[in-house]
Amino acid sequence: MTMAQVSEKYQIPMEILREYESWDLGGEAKKILGARQYDDSDIKRLSIVLTLREAGFTGREAERYMKLLARGEATEAERLKMINDRRGGTLDEIHRKEKQLDRLDYLRFSMQREGRRTTE
Repeated sequence: MTMAQVSEKYQIPMEILREYESWDLGGEAKKILGARQYDDSDIKRLSIVLTLREAGFTGREAERYMKLLARGEATEAERLKMINDRRGGTLDEIHRKEKQLDRLDYLRFSMQREGRRTTE
């Protein structure tokens, strides 16, 4: 499949496909008349790339992860560390957002309480 076909069929943004192509994970053998041809192994890797991006990995982090993955099982510990680091950052962000919600709820409650006092 061509880049355009993959983008349309799997709803993958062209910018992600161009980024993936720049990482050179598929090698030159998959180029036909200068256009890259995507096969099932590319689709599997792109699925991982999309998951990483949706989980908050930057393009550079996703590239590093995918290059480690291509090197095999010997890189599992390093890949797991990357995932755990991102997970920790996501949890920190969730906790910050929970605190923001608590503050907003407090302000809302205070306003509602003040409103009841002025109508009594």
